[in-house]
Amino acid sequence: MLISFILIFVNINAQDWKVELGDTVPQFIVESKEGEKVNSDNFQGKVVLLNFFATWCPPCRQELPRLQKEIWDKWGKRVDFDVLVLAREEGWEKLDPFAEKFKYTFPFYSDLNRSVFSLFADSGIPRNVLVGKDGQIAYLSLGYTDDEFTELIALIGKLLDE
Repeated sequence: MLISFILIFVNINAQDWKVELGDTVPQFIVESKEGEKVNSDNFQGKVVLLNFFATWCPPCRQELPRLQKEIWDKWGKRVDFDVLVLAREEGWEKLDPFAEKFKYTFPFYSDLNRSVFSLFADSGIPRNVLVGKDGQIAYLSLGYTDDEFTELIALIGKLLDE
């Protein structure tokens, strides 16, 4: 019975992600509200944080204030750093009032039909994907804990210092 549990647990965890550490980030194009296109092919030479969230998600709501204060406010103006906060299945009618209410200044993108999210996973948010300057995935997280997010912040700083 224990072996069955371990096999099921390992299988479920293996299915959490469609990508692995060290993989090249999947190719995608996402459009800002203003119509500016961001192409993942242009990530080379930058550290890029992809954050998948939804406005209704309680752990996402815990994570985003830290993203604003400890990541965006600190490194947002750097030319070798980008943040893409992708709203899974939500459009601008929800994103605009949400960003305004909480005074978020980092860039939001609508992933209304999960076209970007589905390259990385099938379900579960919040998710963070950190891409190194080499275009490879350096960090993956699902869910939110203070300790995990602190690790992510430290890794961003380390990668930016390289």
